[in-house]
Amino acid sequence: MTQQELADRIGVSRQTVVAIEQAKYSPTLELAFRIAQVFERPLQEVFWMEEE
Repeated sequence: MTQQELADRIGVSRQTVVAIEQAKYSPTLELAFRIAQVFERPLQEVFWMEEE
């Protein structure tokens, strides 16, 4: 799946997808759930916090 295809499916711009991938933007909870749903994975498999 391309960044543009994902963006179209979740209703955001390709630039937003790029920013999420690069950890320059934290998605809203709703957007995070949409992304997880597209990949048919639980939210915690798609997003996690690294311990500092």
